[in-house]
This record gives sequence, C-alpha cells and structure tokens, in this order.
Amino acid sequence: MLTILIPTLMLFPTTLLTPPKLLWPTSLGHSTIIALISLTWFKNTTETGWSFLNPLLGTDPLSAPLLVLSCWLLPLMILASQNHMSLEPPARQRTYIMLLTSLQLFLVLAFGATEIILFYIMFEATLIPTLMIITRWGNQAERLNAGTYFLFYTLAGSLPLLVALLLLQNCTGTLSLLTLQYYQPLNMLTIGDKMWWAGCLIAFLVKMPLYGVHLWLPKAHVEAPIAGSMILAAVLLKLGGYGMMRMMMMLTPLSKEMAYPFIILALWGVVMTGTICLRQTDLKALIAYSSVSHMGLVAAGILIQTPWGFTGALTLMIAHGLASSALFCLANTNYERTHSRTMILARGLQGLLPLMATWWFIASLANLALPPLPNLMGEIMIITSLFNWSLWTLICTGAGVLITASYSLYMFLMTQRGNTPAHMLSMNPSYTREHVLMTLHLIPLLLLIFKPELVWGWCS
Repeated sequence: MLTILIPTLMLFPTTLLTPPKLLWPTSLGHSTIIALISLTWFKNTTETGWSFLNPLLGTDPLSAPLLVLSCWLLPLMILASQNHMSLEPPARQRTYIMLLTSLQLFLVLAFGATEIILFYIMFEATLIPTLMIITRWGNQAERLNAGTYFLFYTLAGSLPLLVALLLLQNCTGTLSLLTLQYYQPLNMLTIGDKMWWAGCLIAFLVKMPLYGVHLWLPKAHVEAPIAGSMILAAVLLKLGGYGMMRMMMMLTPLSKEMAYPFIILALWGVVMTGTICLRQTDLKALIAYSSVSHMGLVAAGILIQTPWGFTGALTLMIAHGLASSALFCLANTNYERTHSRTMILARGLQGLLPLMATWWFIASLANLALPPLPNLMGEIMIITSLFNWSLWTLICTGAGVLITASYSLYMFLMTQRGNTPAHMLSMNPSYTREHVLMTLHLIPLLLLIFKPELVWGWCS
C-alpha cells in the first residue's frame, strides 16, 4: 500500500518544483507510473482475502478494483485538462494538479481503510478538493450554487453515519473491518435500531445518489470542469456503493424489511431518470442523469443482499466508471470546439471528426450495455437477482434497459449524425492527446471482457 501512497505524496513537491514548461508532462508521467504500479493490487495471494496489510490499510478483492480505478483516473484527468488549463497562470495550474493529487490520496486511503472511522474521515475529506475544483474552475456563475448543493446534500446525509458509527463502536468495541466481519449480526428490534440502520445507509445512498436525493449530482456535473466531472462520475459515486457493501454485512437481520422502500425507490429512479434523459437538451446533464439511472440499479443490487447482486453491482460500478468518464471526455472535446453544451447547436460532427465519432459510438454502446461488455454482465446479474427476489421488478428493470438504449442512441444520433450547421464548419481537428485519452478509457473496458474475474473474483 505504501508503494502507492509515497509516490502519490511525492507528486506534491514534483508539481511545486517543476518548471512551468515541464509541469504537465512531468505530472502526467509521474501519475502514469503510479497507475501502472497500482495494477499489482489485483494480485491477491492470501487465503483470508486481505493483502498488502498494515495496521490501518489493506486491500481485498472488493476494494482492489476501485483502488486501481482511482489511480488509473489521475493521469487521464491530467491529460483531459491540459487544453483548457493552458491559459491559466502557472500558480493556478499547480494548484489544480495538487487538488487532483490530494483527491487521489484521499480516495486511496478511503478504499484501502480497514478501520471504518478512517474510511468515514476520508469519505468526508474528498469533499474539500472536489468542492474547490467545481467552484473555482467551473464554467458559469451557477457553479457556486452547484457547490452549495453538493456540500450540503453530502454533509446532511453523512452526519447520521458518524453518530451510527460511534454507537457501533460502543456496542461492539471495534470498528475494524478485519474483525467486524466475524462479529455476530446485531439483534435490531426497537425503533432506535431502525433509525440506526437508516443512519448507516443514508450517507451512502445520498452519495450514490438514490433517486430523490440526486439533485446535487446533475448540478455538480454540469458546472464542474472536465476533471471534476470525470472523478465524480468514475470514482466518487462509487464511494457510496462501496460503503453500502461494507456496512450491509452488519445490518443483515433488519435489512430484509427495511430495504423494501429503498429498492423500490432505486428501481423507480432507473425509469424516471432514464425518461428525464430522453428530454434533455444539455449534453452534460444527459450523461449526469444517466449516471443516476445506472447507480440506481447498483443500489438495488446491493440492497438485495445476494452474491449475484453484489458481484453485479461491483462489475457495473467499474464498467460505468470507465464508460461515463469517457462520455464526459467526449462531451468536453465538443465543448472546447463549439463552446456550447446544447446538443441542437453541436450536431453533425461525424463529417468533421470521423475518428471522434467512432469513440462516441463505442462509448454510447458501452453506456447502453452492449454484449459482451462488462456493463451488460453487471446489469444482467443485478436484474437476475432482482427477478429472483420478486417477479414485479422486471417491469422497472425492463423499462429501464429499453429507455437506456433509447437515450444512448438519441445522444449519439443528435451529436454525430445529420447535417453540420454552417457555424461549425471551421473547427480544430481532433488531437492525438484526445485519442490517447479515449483509448485509455475504453481499452480497460474491453480487456475486462476477457478477464472479468478481476472485478468479481471476491465472490468466488
């Protein structure tokens, strides 16, 4: 674990001391080395499942894919941000890269924590750099409003979690994941116990987000710069799913009755947010609402508490992280050329940027879960476990799948096909940097087809 943490910490002095001309190449090279070293986390040699252990940190097959995804994303964010940050003063460029680095540091400590209280502290710490990135480098005046929504939704949801964790410490005497997994499930009978159950999960449901407490997400996505959107879609939403998976093992007896309304809300959210996507004119808002829809399916898969549901949820989280981050990068390439997120003004791009249209096509197909991509593996496992729980869930999941396919194709056709408007005929070509960025998003997604046990090996 320290082999990643120490190079990540060294990225701070590297960023501060590098000459302005070499700032972006150096930080990109450094973060790429960290990302490549992080692939060693997939190697799990212990029988208990935990490896790379020290008193506070460790990896197991549930946290390893999310840790690798967090490290993989930093070089991609640096690569995606180079163009729009090039006009900023060097001091601001350094601050921006250091904020992204601190975000990676907090995420590694959050996903690698074996103490739940350390996980909680890092879960909250990720708010600070994300908030600064959204409110300082966002594109419009509404970014301050988006930052307020983001901060207060997340804080209001996570304060009950702190109280619930202190009560758990009082009851069991430990908050270590290594020992809590062997602890007998708690006998929860009173109203207070039920409130404790809700306190444990609401923070994670707000972070995912569950339909009903999702309003902060489209605002934050639309106003954030490209790196903010990427890290938010790819990793920060997954903190909620990961936290739920960790907490569910202690909440078993009560979850059978208490989970019903949340599962229904999650499935209803899949249909509702998909329908909202069909009516969107703003490209980034469409991708943001699509994230809410996919994470609703993940929430339902976790709450159902079956091995298939858990495995499908983890697979879909990783696959969605790569696919939605790729879509935000593509939306950003359009925005840098047309300076508009409105799809009706930026259409017919296939004739101007044919290779970029190929990337759009692959990313859209990944978003609609085309076989044999891991997005489909995750969705099928969750839908199967939900169908096994109740036949009626097929109505919501079936409608959700059809609507997802509809808005993904609608997004592709609106941006790429049709006649190119006259105001767009003089446009910059696509750059090698952008093609490398898309390759590094979609190649891992395609490689997971051949080795899916990397993300579901923990359940075998």
